[in-house]
Amino acid sequence: MNGPKDRLRLWLRLLKVVRGIEGQLRENLRQDFATTLPRFDMLAALSRHPEGLKMSRLSGVLRVSNGNVTGIADRLADEGLVKRVPVPGDRRAIILRLTQAGEVEFARQAAAHEAWIDQMLASVSAEDARAIATRLNSFAALVEEKENANAQ
Repeated sequence: MNGPKDRLRLWLRLLKVVRGIEGQLRENLRQDFATTLPRFDMLAALSRHPEGLKMSRLSGVLRVSNGNVTGIADRLADEGLVKRVPVPGDRRAIILRLTQAGEVEFARQAAAHEAWIDQMLASVSAEDARAIATRLNSFAALVEEKENANAQ
Protein backbone atom coordinates (compact mmCIF):
# COMPACT_ATOMS: atom_id res chain seq x y z
CA MET A 1 0.00 0.00 0.00
CA ASN A 2 1.16 3.48 -0.85
CA GLY A 3 -0.50 6.02 1.48
CA PRO A 4 -0.12 9.13 -0.69
CA LYS A 5 -1.26 7.34 -3.86
CA ASP A 6 -4.21 5.74 -2.04
CA ARG A 7 -5.27 9.14 -0.73
CA LEU A 8 -4.96 10.65 -4.19
CA ARG A 9 -7.10 7.85 -5.65
CA LEU A 10 -9.65 8.42 -2.87
CA TRP A 11 -9.77 12.14 -3.66
CA LEU A 12 -10.26 11.49 -7.38
CA ARG A 13 -13.06 8.99 -6.71
CA LEU A 14 -14.78 11.39 -4.29
CA LEU A 15 -14.52 14.18 -6.83
CA LYS A 16 -15.94 12.02 -9.62
CA VAL A 17 -18.88 10.90 -7.47
CA VAL A 18 -19.64 14.41 -6.20
CA ARG A 19 -19.42 15.96 -9.67
CA GLY A 20 -21.72 13.29 -11.07
CA ILE A 21 -24.33 13.78 -8.37
CA GLU A 22 -24.06 17.56 -8.60
CA GLY A 23 -24.49 17.45 -12.37
CA GLN A 24 -27.63 15.34 -12.05
CA LEU A 25 -29.02 17.67 -9.35
CA ARG A 26 -28.39 20.68 -11.58
CA GLU A 27 -30.24 19.01 -14.44
CA ASN A 28 -33.14 17.93 -12.23
CA LEU A 29 -33.54 21.42 -10.76
CA ARG A 30 -33.44 22.95 -14.24
CA GLN A 31 -35.99 20.52 -15.68
CA ASP A 32 -38.39 20.21 -12.76
CA PHE A 33 -38.24 23.71 -11.26
CA ALA A 34 -36.64 25.95 -13.92
CA THR A 35 -34.03 26.92 -11.34
CA THR A 36 -30.34 26.51 -10.60
CA LEU A 37 -28.31 24.88 -7.87
CA PRO A 38 -26.99 28.25 -6.58
CA ARG A 39 -30.58 29.51 -6.24
CA PHE A 40 -31.56 26.30 -4.42
CA ASP A 41 -28.53 26.65 -2.14
CA MET A 42 -29.49 30.22 -1.24
CA LEU A 43 -33.07 29.20 -0.42
CA ALA A 44 -31.69 26.32 1.67
CA ALA A 45 -29.36 28.61 3.62
CA LEU A 46 -32.16 31.07 4.30
CA SER A 47 -34.52 28.27 5.35
CA ARG A 48 -32.01 27.32 8.08
CA HIS A 49 -32.02 30.94 9.31
CA PRO A 50 -35.66 32.09 9.57
CA GLU A 51 -34.48 35.34 11.19
CA GLY A 52 -32.63 36.02 7.95
CA LEU A 53 -28.99 36.61 7.15
CA LYS A 54 -27.01 39.70 6.32
CA MET A 55 -25.91 39.57 2.70
CA SER A 56 -22.24 39.44 3.77
CA ARG A 57 -22.92 36.51 6.12
CA LEU A 58 -24.91 34.74 3.41
CA SER A 59 -21.97 34.97 1.02
CA GLY A 60 -19.80 33.38 3.72
CA VAL A 61 -22.29 30.59 4.34
CA LEU A 62 -22.51 29.87 0.62
CA ARG A 63 -18.77 30.44 0.08
CA VAL A 64 -19.36 32.72 -2.89
CA SER A 65 -18.64 36.38 -3.58
CA ASN A 66 -20.95 39.18 -2.45
CA GLY A 67 -21.59 39.93 -6.12
CA ASN A 68 -22.87 36.41 -6.76
CA VAL A 69 -25.15 36.62 -3.72
CA THR A 70 -26.52 40.00 -4.83
CA GLY A 71 -27.35 38.77 -8.34
CA ILE A 72 -29.16 35.66 -7.10
CA ALA A 73 -30.91 37.65 -4.36
CA ASP A 74 -32.13 40.19 -6.91
CA ARG A 75 -33.73 37.51 -9.05
CA LEU A 76 -35.29 35.70 -6.08
CA ALA A 77 -36.64 39.01 -4.74
CA ASP A 78 -38.13 39.84 -8.16
CA GLU A 79 -39.94 36.49 -8.00
CA GLY A 80 -41.21 37.20 -4.47
CA LEU A 81 -39.28 34.33 -2.88
CA VAL A 82 -37.03 36.48 -0.67
CA LYS A 83 -37.33 39.93 0.85
CA ARG A 84 -34.75 42.48 1.87
CA VAL A 85 -35.04 43.91 5.37
CA PRO A 86 -32.98 46.94 6.45
CA VAL A 87 -30.75 46.47 9.50
CA PRO A 88 -31.68 49.00 12.20
CA GLY A 89 -28.77 51.35 12.86
CA ASP A 90 -26.81 50.27 9.76
CA ARG A 91 -28.12 51.94 6.62
CA ARG A 92 -25.79 49.96 4.35
CA ALA A 93 -26.61 46.49 5.67
CA ILE A 94 -29.49 44.35 4.44
CA ILE A 95 -30.92 41.14 5.86
CA LEU A 96 -32.32 38.63 3.40
CA ARG A 97 -35.25 36.43 4.48
CA LEU A 98 -37.51 33.94 2.80
CA THR A 99 -41.02 35.14 2.12
CA GLN A 100 -43.95 32.82 2.75
CA ALA A 101 -43.94 32.03 -0.97
CA GLY A 102 -40.20 31.32 -0.70
CA GLU A 103 -40.78 28.92 2.18
CA VAL A 104 -43.44 27.06 0.20
CA GLU A 105 -41.31 26.90 -2.95
CA PHE A 106 -38.23 25.77 -1.05
CA ALA A 107 -40.24 23.03 0.69
CA ARG A 108 -41.30 21.72 -2.74
CA GLN A 109 -37.76 21.80 -4.09
CA ALA A 110 -36.24 20.33 -0.92
CA ALA A 111 -38.63 17.36 -0.98
CA ALA A 112 -37.67 16.63 -4.59
CA HIS A 113 -33.97 17.14 -3.79
CA GLU A 114 -34.14 14.64 -0.94
CA ALA A 115 -35.89 12.10 -3.16
CA TRP A 116 -33.29 12.54 -5.91
CA ILE A 117 -30.41 12.04 -3.47
CA ASP A 118 -32.14 9.02 -1.94
CA GLN A 119 -32.56 7.51 -5.40
CA MET A 120 -28.97 8.23 -6.48
CA LEU A 121 -27.53 6.75 -3.28
CA ALA A 122 -30.03 3.88 -2.95
CA SER A 123 -27.24 1.30 -3.11
CA VAL A 124 -25.68 2.72 0.08
CA SER A 125 -27.20 1.24 3.25
CA ALA A 126 -28.35 3.58 6.00
CA GLU A 127 -25.62 2.15 8.24
CA ASP A 128 -22.91 2.78 5.63
CA ALA A 129 -24.27 6.26 4.96
CA ARG A 130 -24.01 7.11 8.67
CA ALA A 131 -20.49 5.65 8.92
CA ILE A 132 -19.24 7.49 5.83
CA ALA A 133 -20.85 10.74 7.01
CA THR A 134 -19.19 10.36 10.42
CA ARG A 135 -15.76 9.86 8.82
CA LEU A 136 -16.26 12.81 6.46
CA ASN A 137 -17.43 15.02 9.36
CA SER A 138 -14.28 14.14 11.30
CA PHE A 139 -12.15 14.96 8.30
CA ALA A 140 -14.00 18.23 7.70
CA ALA A 141 -13.45 19.23 11.33
CA LEU A 142 -9.71 18.64 10.96
CA VAL A 143 -9.59 20.71 7.77
CA GLU A 144 -11.55 23.52 9.47
CA GLU A 145 -9.17 23.47 12.45
CA LYS A 146 -6.21 23.84 10.08
CA GLU A 147 -7.93 26.69 8.22
CA ASN A 148 -8.68 28.48 11.48
CA ALA A 149 -5.11 28.00 12.71
CA ASN A 150 -3.72 29.39 9.44
CA ALA A 151 -6.08 32.37 9.59
CA GLN A 152 -4.77 33.44 13.00
